[in-house]
Amino acid sequence: MRRRALLKIASIPAIAWPTAVKAQAFPTKPVTIIVPFSAGGPLDTLCRILAEPMQASLGQSVVIEAVTGAGGAIGITRVARSPADGYTLISGNQGSHITLGAVQQVSFDVLRDFSPVAMFATTSQLILVKKSLDVANLRELLAHIRANPGKVTDGGGGYGTVAHTSALYFMQLGGTTIQFIPYRGAAPALQDLMAGQIDMMIDQPSNSLPHVQAGKVRALAVTAPTRLAAALDIPTTDEAGLPGFYTSVWQALWVPRGTPDTVIETLNKAVRDALADPKVRQRFSDLGQEIPPAEQQTARWLADFQKAEVEKWVPMVKAAKVKID
Repeated sequence: MRRRALLKIASIPAIAWPTAVKAQAFPTKPVTIIVPFSAGGPLDTLCRILAEPMQASLGQSVVIEAVTGAGGAIGITRVARSPADGYTLISGNQGSHITLGAVQQVSFDVLRDFSPVAMFATTSQLILVKKSLDVANLRELLAHIRANPGKVTDGGGGYGTVAHTSALYFMQLGGTTIQFIPYRGAAPALQDLMAGQIDMMIDQPSNSLPHVQAGKVRALAVTAPTRLAAALDIPTTDEAGLPGFYTSVWQALWVPRGTPDTVIETLNKAVRDALADPKVRQRFSDLGQEIPPAEQQTARWLADFQKAEVEKWVPMVKAAKVKID
């Protein structure tokens, strides 16, 4: 009897082991990436390109869902309150994950409440004007703004977003005053620029370059020291009359704090696999996007970089004393 009892006890781990493995498997259902800005905008476009090859790596569907409002705060809050299981990610950039809390009250802390997954794209921006604006280049735009202080309108995806911080930097470096008009995202702002409802915009190529190439808006400069590979005819800000006005936009993914490291590693690998896909690399390039080098695709690198960005940009935004309800 004693020998039979021992055999019965010894068999328990063999029965329980497959169940434990199954409980730890990830993912076993679709993964959702929340875009906190408008559908059709630059971040939404890039996430949709990234999602398809991520699905192959994860073995599950990757759903992109735009949750707009409050400069990104509504979408970010939703993910902050989601289970820390890796099934809900938040995408974002400087505006949503660096400076948003400097211009409005939010219920989350971007450094405390989220764990980085990976950065997946970076790009410079374009200084755009509506077709009917009577300026031929950036120097003429600056002269026009100085002659009409506070009257030239510039649109973007809300206070605290990359568009807003770029406008603050533009005014600071150019010694000008423009009127920033906040939108729910870059896509509706661009629609109004094309319709002539606003005068200018500082925007990502992934959102606006196709419309520049179609002749619907005009690009006066790229905000980088070198020209954009996808549009070599557009001069740099150094060449066009505003030396040193360099801005860039980076895009990344996070999960709620507390998500297991193994899950984050699985998601990070899926992102890195996607970024190695030649089709993704070409589509990103066509939109003026650069893929970070391999050493900048890790979760640890993004954590350190995000902390440094908070220290760099938040003081500038707070100095502007812009607050929204």
